[in-house]
Amino acid sequence: MSPVECPVEAAITGIGVVAPNGLTIDDYWNSVLAGKSGLRHITRFDATPYACRVAGEVPGFVETDHMPGRLVPQTDRWTHLGLAAAAMALDDAGVDPAALPEYDMAVVTASSSGGTEFGQREIEALWRRGPRSVGAYQSIAWFYAATTGQTSIRYGMRGPCGVLATEQAGGLDALAQARRLLRGGSRMVMTGGADASLCPYGLVAQTANGLLSGSDDPGNAYQPFGRTARGYVPGEGGAMFVMEDADAATGAPYGVLAGYMATFDPPPGVDRPPGLERAVRGALGDAGCDPGDIDVVFADSAGVARLDRLEADAITAVFGPRGVPVTAPKTMTGRLYAGGAALDVATALLAIRDGVIPPTAGAYDLADGIDIDLVRGGPRPAAVRTALVIARGYGGFNAALVLRGRPAGATTTEGRV
Repeated sequence: MSPVECPVEAAITGIGVVAPNGLTIDDYWNSVLAGKSGLRHITRFDATPYACRVAGEVPGFVETDHMPGRLVPQTDRWTHLGLAAAAMALDDAGVDPAALPEYDMAVVTASSSGGTEFGQREIEALWRRGPRSVGAYQSIAWFYAATTGQTSIRYGMRGPCGVLATEQAGGLDALAQARRLLRGGSRMVMTGGADASLCPYGLVAQTANGLLSGSDDPGNAYQPFGRTARGYVPGEGGAMFVMEDADAATGAPYGVLAGYMATFDPPPGVDRPPGLERAVRGALGDAGCDPGDIDVVFADSAGVARLDRLEADAITAVFGPRGVPVTAPKTMTGRLYAGGAALDVATALLAIRDGVIPPTAGAYDLADGIDIDLVRGGPRPAAVRTALVIARGYGGFNAALVLRGRPAGATTTEGRV
């Protein structure tokens, strides 16, 4: 259904962020604008024997600061991060779930690897002490829908609930599904994505794709579009959002989800082009935008030469050589899988709010033939009205999402301009 046919504007009214370089919206945004990286040597376990030893860990996160203590042993760290971000988003939006009809509230999240750390602990218990030592919560804590389920239970959100499992693209796919739910009659949707798989079991699973950086230098390990790109750095965290109809929103929207499209790449060896450019053009079409209407592109930024070239070529094909500012602030967090694109959406909304394009951290040269205007060296002041976010998931998933600034006539609240 096109925006013309359906009057519902999907507005994002609350943001919650849990990231390697910030545990709140303000902390994260200040870190991004300052170029402060959250990439460091892995400390959650001894990563010396592993091919990847640098990651974006969320430091100083105390689970019981964000949820009831009884939930902590029942759930995985990925769910802890998601619940914390959801609570922040509700508070930011000024929404009290207890005051809304329970079946009018929906939840849809993205998940990539699920509860790997919880699962690893239970597998170790099984191996060392036998089946009676495996807890009952193993049956649900690892499941990729656990964060959706726990959010629904905690806040009494009994409307349509679901999860999208399309790796990094899932953060955009979840928001698009949230828009569909609003158009279908839901009053409020909690949406977004988070991931946390920095444990031995999780890191081994990630390493299998052959795309992770093996650099021991956190400052240069992740160089998307760079001449010396050596792979991406993994991370944990993400962002959650309160999405409402703009005309009935509780608070002042950060912006609206104006356009979206997802595609899937053909299998290797097939004489068909990748689907990323088609996803970008489709999202622009859904938003009623021309390429010249886009003020900034938040790139997927794989940090892998072949994938970077495909993305740069798609951006150049749509916008022309150096035709639009491009940024990749995930160089300060790592790729967060299901949380990565969601965090990019949060960053894009803050860029629209404050009129500034955040930088791509790291001083490195672009690879030959990469003809994009990559924002580096520091924030770039700009009138950011419309932003494009690109995400790709391992295995061929592509998604593109257009965000437009606060609708005309929306109520202004302090701190949102």
